Amino acid sequence: MNLRLKRTPGIYLVGFMGSGKSTIGRGLARHMGWSFFDSDDEIEAAEKMAISEIFDTRGEAEFRRIESAIVRQHVSSIERGRPAVLALGGGAFVAEASRQLVMANGVAVWLDCPWETVHRRVSQTAHRPLARDPETLRTLYHERRSVYSLADIHVTIEGDDPTVAVGAILRHPIFKK
Repeated sequence: MNLRLKRTPGIYLVGFMGSGKSTIGRGLARHMGWSFFDSDDEIEAAEKMAISEIFDTRGEAEFRRIESAIVRQHVSSIERGRPAVLALGGGAFVAEASRQLVMANGVAVWLDCPWETVHRRVSQTAHRPLARDPETLRTLYHERRSVYSLADIHVTIEGDDPTVAVGAILRHPIFKK
């Protein structure tokens, strides 16, 4: 296994909303015997409200501040030797401070999901505030791709079976002993 991963045993799943970060992350953590956390779930638990409500009542800037704090908290736990897989919200890796923190403390994995699949998965949901307008969603998807591409590992999502993506992650040379 990669020296950086041995030093700070964290795997951070990044990618656009609907790319499967939570589902794939749970499977990956289960396979590795590590803890799993979803930053969006952590935010909702800490704030005792839905992300859409945070966006509506406090704004995106406040949501991003909370999100950064949650990421720092989990990285700190991983630095203390608590192995974990963390599914980051779609915009967390876009924030430079969070991205640098994640990349210095484990391995970032980009789940690169095609636009058509993302659109199918998120277009009928009401709980994703940035998905409310289809054109804004499409623009955001394309804008974020260049940042996601900075991740250590790139996994193309080609279907809805999370075990395929988990296998692709685990076959990456960075996980070889």
